[in-house]
Amino acid sequence: MFFAMATYTDQMNIVVGIDEVGRGCWAGPVVASAVILDTSKPIDGLRDSKKMTKSQRVAVAALVRKNAQSYGIGWASAQYVDAHGLTQAVRHAMQQALDKISQTYSVVIIDGSFNFLADNLKTETMVKADDSVPAVSAASIIAKVARDDFMAKQALLYPGYGFERHVGYGTAVHVAALRQFGPTPLHRMSYKPLQALVQ
Repeated sequence: MFFAMATYTDQMNIVVGIDEVGRGCWAGPVVASAVILDTSKPIDGLRDSKKMTKSQRVAVAALVRKNAQSYGIGWASAQYVDAHGLTQAVRHAMQQALDKISQTYSVVIIDGSFNFLADNLKTETMVKADDSVPAVSAASIIAKVARDDFMAKQALLYPGYGFERHVGYGTAVHVAALRQFGPTPLHRMSYKPLQALVQ
């Protein structure tokens, strides 16, 4: 790990940061992003997306999309989660995102302790990388903003569920909507809390 840490700050190495959002949601997709930042265009405000306000995330995401050397977004739908399981869904979304990176890279840093892309020998993991590795912070922000935007649009298709507020997490508002209206095609019916609610 000490050797790997050196690669993150060595500007001769091209770092891809990867993070995902939506694993704990009851509804909506798992979304992952992969980002290579341009070290000549530093971006202020990069940090764990969960520690930012919505307006901060939107503003920084726009800067990342404008200034990054390359970025990609991957998606795994609720149906994919139900069919293949959550681990495979995260892997699928991350691989999609990485496949959209348009340049050669030296190392891929995935936030967390589990290597979803272990077949790629350039991948490494780091706990809390989304708050310490700028490229991973950028990926966490891009993924979060993309998913939140998607869920806000779904709220217009499925009014009454509050997707624009809880974005698919199992809040009291979400539980009440499920009891009143039942599940939508966005819901992950393989999840036990959902199965219990709709029986």
